[in-house]
Amino acid sequence: MTSTPFPFTAVVGQDDLRLALLLNAVSPAVGGVLVRGEKGTAKSTAVRALSALLPAVAVVPGCRFSCSPVAPDPGCPDGPHEPGTATERPSRMVELPVGASEDRLVGALDIERALAEGVKAFEPGLLADAHRGILYVDEVNLLHDHLVDLLLDAAAMGASYVEREGVSVRHASKFLLVGTMNPEEGELRPQLLDRFGLTVEVSASREPDQRVEVVRRRLAHDDDPAGFAARWADEEAAVRARIVAARELLPSVTLGDAALRQIAATCAAFEVDGMRADIVMARTATALAAWAGRTDVLAEDVRRAALLALPHRRRRNPFDAPGLDEDKLDETLEEFGDQGEDDPDPDPDPGPGGPGGGGGRPPEQGPQGGADDTGVPPEAGTGDEPGPAPAGGGAGERSAVRAAEPFRTKVLSVPGLGEGAAGRRSRARTEHGRTTGARRPRGALTKLHLAATVQAAAPHQRERGRAGRGLVVRRDDLRQATREGREGNLVLFVVDASGSMAARQRMSAVKGAVLSLLLDAYQRRDKVGLVTFRGSAADVALPPTSSVDAAAARLESLPTGGRTPLAAGLLKAHEVLRVERLRDPARRALVVVVTDGRATGGVEPVALAERAARLFAAEGTASVVVDCESGPIRLGLAGRLAGELGGTAVTLDELRADSIAGLVKDVRDTGTRRAA
Repeated sequence: MTSTPFPFTAVVGQDDLRLALLLNAVSPAVGGVLVRGEKGTAKSTAVRALSALLPAVAVVPGCRFSCSPVAPDPGCPDGPHEPGTATERPSRMVELPVGASEDRLVGALDIERALAEGVKAFEPGLLADAHRGILYVDEVNLLHDHLVDLLLDAAAMGASYVEREGVSVRHASKFLLVGTMNPEEGELRPQLLDRFGLTVEVSASREPDQRVEVVRRRLAHDDDPAGFAARWADEEAAVRARIVAARELLPSVTLGDAALRQIAATCAAFEVDGMRADIVMARTATALAAWAGRTDVLAEDVRRAALLALPHRRRRNPFDAPGLDEDKLDETLEEFGDQGEDDPDPDPDPGPGGPGGGGGRPPEQGPQGGADDTGVPPEAGTGDEPGPAPAGGGAGERSAVRAAEPFRTKVLSVPGLGEGAAGRRSRARTEHGRTTGARRPRGALTKLHLAATVQAAAPHQRERGRAGRGLVVRRDDLRQATREGREGNLVLFVVDASGSMAARQRMSAVKGAVLSLLLDAYQRRDKVGLVTFRGSAADVALPPTSSVDAAAARLESLPTGGRTPLAAGLLKAHEVLRVERLRDPARRALVVVVTDGRATGGVEPVALAERAARLFAAEGTASVVVDCESGPIRLGLAGRLAGELGGTAVTLDELRADSIAGLVKDVRDTGTRRAA
């Protein structure tokens, strides 16, 4: 039984989210919506409710690819279609699960029948189902890279191609891409981020009355979904009618030269890459005018379009907070606008349905850079000299210092061949990459090794009664290609925050190095974790996560001071890895210890640290020590620690990719190096 969705017009607040979705309903050419925000903020509820407002779609009867009867796809696998016949069906919203396979997304081609019978037996995937509808990806930032690549190709070409060793099937796939994500779980690849026309930041209301109304409506819907939907039927019908009217008005909307100049000037002023932002802003401003029932695009439309289309295109790295400087935006619009449009209306028509209607307003203030939503406030220090202070503060603690400018680092990789999640760091057996061999398929065949298949089938052609030019292929002949690519790893940072690291210039350089490694981890699709040690104990500042933003925020607020409990830091890191192996046994770890190698406090601190380090060596955990020792006299303690860990040591200078020794540096244990 199909459950009754929560009505779109019953969503409380979230004006920007509802407006962005409705603008795409009016003009799908806007290019979709990315919804960013904390959990429990009605992201998925609003997206799923949108499909009920969209007009019905006319399709060719019996076509699995939703061809339009007016202009059917000439290359449709179910074609050719005769013009004239048509039927209507509701607009679809297709959900792409994060863990979906490639075949589930693009469709499956029966290779055995294609080789043996020459028949293109094709089972459509989600890209075919989403054609002329909505493709919704919840937690889109967790989507595997190979699925992201397929989405990018389909979004760019408006078609999906399925190829298996020379056998190809193509079908149209034009869809409205809508994604939701929680930034705490990791950021989105820039290429996919740019494919979303608009972006919206959502958060839970802090107004008690509004929160009460959210709970009241949610409970009412859960108790009687059909009855609750019936009470909102009139509001839903009004918004649906307004969408239809706006669609009909859209071709008549005029985008004048003044509005075009404002759009171009705004994109130039905020230094967005490429021209897609200009085009999206133009389409969004036009849709805004049609939604308001106007045929002219005004400055207020351009302003609201900028607030929806530009924030996610201004990010240069994952540590930049999205958002726009609204004062700068207003100055640009005023400078390049007409004299009569200097005062844009900040409170446009919210649309039908009152608080649940489809309108909205731009945020009064964009997200501010430098805010830390991780709940870890910067700590103030009171002393300048290291001493026996506890890890949580006290005498000898220094306040947090800012990180130095990040730089491009050398590639640190885990030795051997893994089988973890796809990424860009270490060698691994993957579904994508260069072909290295062949094996019998386990389950469904996904990547055919043609030469090995032919070699397996060739000796049996006479006994199978081969006649003619075709090759008689049986299921037992098929061979799966084995491929080698790259995997993402768990990069666990173990950072020394003791008094010996507390000199401000030195700690700033250390933080800059760790920040650089975090940026590298983001680009290589790693998970990251952060363990710090100082005083008398070690803390897990950040459990393993895909959010390098959160790790950078924890690092920025990290104070220093006190003794150096190196053993405690290593033991804490060992425990984090033990727990993480239970959760994700296929993901290999790389431990990065950032320290000068000193160990103080307790009984025999150096011997205890060495015993803790040998735990990693015994388990074969890849490790590297970033040696932070400075000055003319060096004790070499970090190198000694690296030897006990079974890893290698690099100095801060050697970590730079553009250093004199700027070669790719693999993290290898001593035994592997000797064997080489």
